[in-house]
Amino acid sequence: MTAKRQRSTLRRTTGTATKKGGKKDSAAHQDTHHAPTNEFELQQTFIEAEDKLNLNEEELEMVHSRLLEAVNPNASKNRAVYSFEEKVFKIEPIQDQVAIHFAFDSVIVRKDSEEAKEMYDEEEKRRLALEEKKLAQLGMADKEASSKELDDVNEDQLRNQFNCSHRATQTYINDFKQDSMNTDDPPTREFSDNATQWQIYDCYVKMMADQKDKKDDDDAADDVADDKNIDDFREKTADEIMYSEEMTKTVKLVERMINQNINEELLEDFKFWEDESDKYKEEGSLLPLWRFSNDKTNKKHVTGICWNPHYHDLFAVSFGSYEFTKQNGGVICCYSLKNPSYPEYMFTTKSGVTAIDFHPQHASLLAAGMYDGTVAIYDIRTGSNEPIIKSNVRTGKHTDAVWQIRWDQETISGSLTFFSVSSDGRVTSWTLAKNELQHTDIMYLKRESLNGEVVQQNDETSSNVSKKSEAKEQQQALHSLSGGTCFDFNKNVKHLFVVGTEDGLMHQCSKAYNSQYLNTYHGHHLAVYAVKWNYHHEQLFLSGSADWSVKLWDYKKNEPLLQFDLGASVGDIAWAPFSASVFAAVTDDGRVHVYDLNKNKHDAVCDQLVVRKAKLTHLAFNPSSPILLVGDDKGLVQAVKLSPNLKIGSQKLDLSP
Repeated sequence: MTAKRQRSTLRRTTGTATKKGGKKDSAAHQDTHHAPTNEFELQQTFIEAEDKLNLNEEELEMVHSRLLEAVNPNASKNRAVYSFEEKVFKIEPIQDQVAIHFAFDSVIVRKDSEEAKEMYDEEEKRRLALEEKKLAQLGMADKEASSKELDDVNEDQLRNQFNCSHRATQTYINDFKQDSMNTDDPPTREFSDNATQWQIYDCYVKMMADQKDKKDDDDAADDVADDKNIDDFREKTADEIMYSEEMTKTVKLVERMINQNINEELLEDFKFWEDESDKYKEEGSLLPLWRFSNDKTNKKHVTGICWNPHYHDLFAVSFGSYEFTKQNGGVICCYSLKNPSYPEYMFTTKSGVTAIDFHPQHASLLAAGMYDGTVAIYDIRTGSNEPIIKSNVRTGKHTDAVWQIRWDQETISGSLTFFSVSSDGRVTSWTLAKNELQHTDIMYLKRESLNGEVVQQNDETSSNVSKKSEAKEQQQALHSLSGGTCFDFNKNVKHLFVVGTEDGLMHQCSKAYNSQYLNTYHGHHLAVYAVKWNYHHEQLFLSGSADWSVKLWDYKKNEPLLQFDLGASVGDIAWAPFSASVFAAVTDDGRVHVYDLNKNKHDAVCDQLVVRKAKLTHLAFNPSSPILLVGDDKGLVQAVKLSPNLKIGSQKLDLSP
């Protein structure tokens, strides 16, 4: 029981103090005034509360009991439990407040204890119930049955009485659905004709002859099938098994699986690596991934790299030599990122390969240019080492090395056309028609003098000119042409292209006519090794030269827009396909330079050393992944991955200062 606690109000007034207290006698419940004994003693005044209870002596001496409750502070509050009956979550009002700190279950019971007696009684009841059940199964009513008959009955397995739960569930009944459809009646046609007796006779004769011929064909086919079955069941030799097509496919598959297991970490980096430090800086970095090399290509120069337009894990690499005294044959290797240990296809040539390019529509056709001036077309599906067609002297073969080759879009007539540029001063169009190559010289690279005038070639000859004068004219004609080193077609204006020369000049030309240049750009002092049009901006192109510089041009202006000094001879340049402002260049000191013109128009956002004691010659961006391939003059091709700061895509290019 509870009682209302007495309350008193203490009030302090000026010059007074209140004192809390009380006594059991009646004087304690009255107002008491104490007169001060002296002038310095404070006067005390007691004021009773208005809601004070007046209790008698018996009520004051009464003892009030209190109920203490144990509350577990760690017990959960507002616990929600799912009700399967109502299919909702409900708040459980009663929470278990018991906190067990230590518990130990004993397995020993005293024999003379009450608990032991209860256990004996329970066990006896269970035994008697089991015996009655056995007797009922035998059909014997007599309880004095022999123990032998009781033993013949197998003991019934009792259910676990301490852990038994019954569960049940109901499944949905699938709804039946009937579907019907009406179709149109099949088309019918009435046919009638008159047949004479001799027509019927001729039909029967023809039918008998056809049946005889069919029987003869079936007999011949059965004989061939029997011979084939005999060959199938014949035990094959070890060489036939090892060099069969099935074995080749199996070995290639196993090789890919082994390489993927060996290069598991590289595959993880290729798929998921992102440089976290790029969040705190503007520069980027390159992560080395795979290295592609082969014994046959060791110490050869990488002269070209080209990705397949349809299979973006497949790329082709051409090997040869840029040195005139070290020409000892060439190799074309087709590698896959799935198997970096060995090329998928390999073609060897008598002359060094200097340029390659995949057809944009027919991904299996690979065009190649040679150091001896030959151009050839390979079909990688056949796996044959011989090209399907190549040029010769009668079909207009170049008289000097072919430095670059490019496929043209397939024409309306369906003929395949590609272009090549050579040191002999010709830009030639090759058309594959009726299993032969037909060539057309679309431009002669006429040399320009120092004052900008074109050196004209005198083609007029007289029949009575001496052999000495003819040789002199031929020599003058050869000197009047400038050697072409590279070219590239505009991505939007298909007839427009730019050619780089050994003199350091670049000429803007058109496929429509070859009488003269559209424009000439004087920007380099040494040979131009690469020119590349921008993928997204039709007026801009890059040029890289041996004079250590890379320049950005607008084809409508004669002066470069931007110039970059890389400190070494530039081997190759390439625009990134995912951005209009990102391009990369490789130099002879083994470094890769990556620029982003939207971020910095003067310095590279990445300048990284990739190889040591080797010159980088070519590079190529992957069409769909942030992967860059670089090749050197030792026959090594390396794949690197761009960090996030280097692969930021932008279709617009801001050239404002």
